[in-house]
Parts: sequence; C-alpha cells; structure tokens
Amino acid sequence: MAESTDSVSDDAVVKDMVAQQIEQTLLSCAADGAYDKRKVYDVLNAHSPEVEILIPPRKNAHIWQHGNAKEERLKRDENLRYIRKHGRPQWKEDSAYHIRSLAETIVFRLKTIFGDKLSARLIETQTTQALIRCTALNRMTHLGLPQACKVA
Repeated sequence: MAESTDSVSDDAVVKDMVAQQIEQTLLSCAADGAYDKRKVYDVLNAHSPEVEILIPPRKNAHIWQHGNAKEERLKRDENLRYIRKHGRPQWKEDSAYHIRSLAETIVFRLKTIFGDKLSARLIETQTTQALIRCTALNRMTHLGLPQACKVA
C-alpha cells in the first residue's frame, strides 16, 4: 500500500495509490493545493478521463496551456481561470470544494476515536474493520446531533 511519510511528499504517491486502491472510475477528486502538480492531474486524467478535479491552484499559479492551443483545455487551467474571474471563495463554493474539509474532519474524528492503525493483517479483514469503525462513528454522530428549533 502506498504511504506518505515525512520524507515523501503526498503528491509523489498519488500514482501508486490510484493504481493499487481505486478500481472504479472516479467522478471527482478533491485535494489541497499541495497536489497542484502536473503529475497529479496526469495520473487522475489517465485513470478517469471525466474526473472533476477539485484542487485549488496555488496563489502564484500560471496557466499551463494557453487558450489558443489546439489541445483540449486543461481542467486545472479552467479552475484557475474561474478563480481569476470570480475569486477563490466563489470557486470553492461553486465547485463544492468544501467536501474536502468535511472528509478531513471525518477522518480526523475516526482516527481520534479509534486510532490511526488497523489491527487486522488481511486486506479483507481490514476492510471489514474499517467499515465497522465507520458504522460506529455514523451511529455516534447520529445519536449526538443536536435538535434545532426556532425560538420565538
């Protein structure tokens, strides 16, 4: 399994992660700006050509392929053009980029409650163990949701 350590950047393991762990076509992929690299876009596009890529270009980003090129426009450049025209907050809202932070919050909560390692050795058993943890977390979240009501 691909793993990112302190000595390896996250974007360096994207190719291995996608090759080893993702069999279905991706509909969308959200990541933070550290993944704004050509190799990440290339891997995602090769795996799932129609994938919606939600990676904010860096603040000092430049267009990779200008609009007068004969090739198909790059998804990353389209994101950058949208940000330049409407602003980064509007792009995040319109693209539903907030889904990334929600996923990070859920993973943080899962690791805080259950730890960041699985005890099972076999991948099938690890899958079951992870699903049980997710089911338990969902149940705890459901039980702990506040009841909101309008106060006159």
